[in-house]
Amino acid sequence: MRVLMVASEAVPFAKTGGLADVAGALPTALARLGCDVTLVMPAYREVFSKGLPIKPTGMTLEVPVGQRRATVHVLESRLPGSDVTVYLIANDACFDRPNLYGAGQDYPDNAERFILFSRGAMELAGRLAHPFDIIHCHDWQAGLVPIYRRTLYADWPAIARSKTIQTIHNMAYQGTFWHWDMLLTGLDWKYFNWQQMEFYGQLNFLKTGLVFADAVSTVSPTYAREIIEPPGGCGLEGVLAGRPDSVTGIVNGIDASSWNPRTDRHIPRPYGEEDFADGKYAARVALAARLGHAAPDPRPLVAFVGRLVSQKGVNLVLELIGRMAGNHEGGRARFLVLGTGDGEIEHALQRAAATFPESVDVVIGFDEGLAHLVQAASDIMLVPSLYEPCGLTQLYALAYGTIPVVRATGGLADTVVDTTPDTVRDGVASGFVFEPFDSLALEQALDRALEAHSDRDGWAAMVRRVMRQDWSWDHAAREYLSLYRATVAQL
Repeated sequence: MRVLMVASEAVPFAKTGGLADVAGALPTALARLGCDVTLVMPAYREVFSKGLPIKPTGMTLEVPVGQRRATVHVLESRLPGSDVTVYLIANDACFDRPNLYGAGQDYPDNAERFILFSRGAMELAGRLAHPFDIIHCHDWQAGLVPIYRRTLYADWPAIARSKTIQTIHNMAYQGTFWHWDMLLTGLDWKYFNWQQMEFYGQLNFLKTGLVFADAVSTVSPTYAREIIEPPGGCGLEGVLAGRPDSVTGIVNGIDASSWNPRTDRHIPRPYGEEDFADGKYAARVALAARLGHAAPDPRPLVAFVGRLVSQKGVNLVLELIGRMAGNHEGGRARFLVLGTGDGEIEHALQRAAATFPESVDVVIGFDEGLAHLVQAASDIMLVPSLYEPCGLTQLYALAYGTIPVVRATGGLADTVVDTTPDTVRDGVASGFVFEPFDSLALEQALDRALEAHSDRDGWAAMVRRVMRQDWSWDHAAREYLSLYRATVAQL
């Protein structure tokens, strides 16, 4: 099966979020299953700063954008460690910029930029030697590709029989623009209506993809259910509910070549499920030294790693720390927060660390190596998100034998099984789950986790169990391949 992956970012070329992790890892996993996968993405300035081998193809495209034609040069590379070809759509006016989408606020011409990218991807696909079975479009930035495939490029031999899949990574980001940007698409105004491309008077790229794609997927089964009704649908729930094939939810994988405690170069002592105690202690010693402590704290280490924004539930963590670190017992745990984000939240966390230095560490910023070390050193990982389409933090935690405490939403609900007498007896318990989005519910779940941690044998059994789970991309890729086959089989 030949697959064209259309994504606005991909590791290791350029990244702002989880989309890049998916687009960088899924093609390689699909290739291991026998798929012939090609990835196309923009040639941002960031791409050329990574030292990756990139060469010109000699192919130049004249891509229509409104009344003008933009010149696009096609560059070529490969995903590291694979045979997956990566084509880069180069146009300096659109992509030679310091940020992918804008700094602080979106670039005002993002509609034009990703119209150019989407049409450029189609122009390229139509000129390649062999036809594609599937064109897999990711998020709003590729949301116009399905309608282009059905209209302007419907008769191009290389893509005439291709099926399109639109994947939603986060429903909150839809690519809504001024209605007059419709002129730049090259599409007939008849499509600008409430059932297809229009959304409250604006042009909506994601809605367009959802309407015109042959199939729709998202990044977890629970999130697939959440987005077909408000508030999870962010106004597009009616579009999804009206599709007879609904939405397929497939949990993202993790890159086992990078996130694997058995081979991780960022931790002092590799470990597996049989020697996790020694490995985690070595990481704890290294982390204490990194934070400027003379020795590791003997209390359980409870961590939060992620963006410091309200959606991630970090405000609940702040309230929790204020109560637990300042109680009369001196705190039952040591807390560590690693991340960057909202300035007010950053300052509040720093004040908490200054108020409770014996129980709280806060590191503002993001360091990939430190994130690995924290996952290895911690006993418990907090992931109390308001919403979480999939989530990777809890998957990394499971891989490293760090037990997650999560809110029952999106992919968190799909990947963590709450610890109860029944789930312990059945051998499936993998963490601690709470439902209300408030700090008291989070504290109650953490209390349960700390109580379980005091049972050394029971805790060790849970750690070994979660470390044996398979959350690799190979597992996710098999589900995507099934979706591709079902989509190709559609009449």
